[in-house]
Amino acid sequence: MEDKSKKVTVLYVDDEENNLISFKATFRLKYDVFTAISGAKAIEIVRDNTIDVIITDQRMPEMTGVEFLEEIIKIDPDPMRILLTGYTDMAAVVDAVNKGKIFHYLNKPWSEEELDQTIQRAYELYAERKQILETYSKLEVSNEQLEFLLRQKLLS
Repeated sequence: MEDKSKKVTVLYVDDEENNLISFKATFRLKYDVFTAISGAKAIEIVRDNTIDVIITDQRMPEMTGVEFLEEIIKIDPDPMRILLTGYTDMAAVVDAVNKGKIFHYLNKPWSEEELDQTIQRAYELYAERKQILETYSKLEVSNEQLEFLLRQKLLS
């Protein structure tokens, strides 16, 4: 069962420190916020923490947002992924959808209300998927127990 008191964990990745500070200041009371100044730092955070929603800038040195999201999928495919960019780069959007398997794409500068709504929708889907997997797992166990009981009944 979901713990309603648990804050949604959000990782925000951007190579501009002012954007990280602004995001954390805006959302720190509502969400459990992690920030990273690079894809490499963000990967460390994902390895060490349970992250529900990841928001990343597309244009960063060393690793683009899409490249970062591709790496994240290999480590933990569960977090919902949101891509931000200040540029209308359709190739990046297509890559983000196809390779980074993003939930949503937003333009920079982001509006607090739109980003908050997007995080909420992303988390709702994340929680729903987790619930479905838990239910499926319980059904598998029940099915195995029923098969065992049936085999016992047939043998007796």
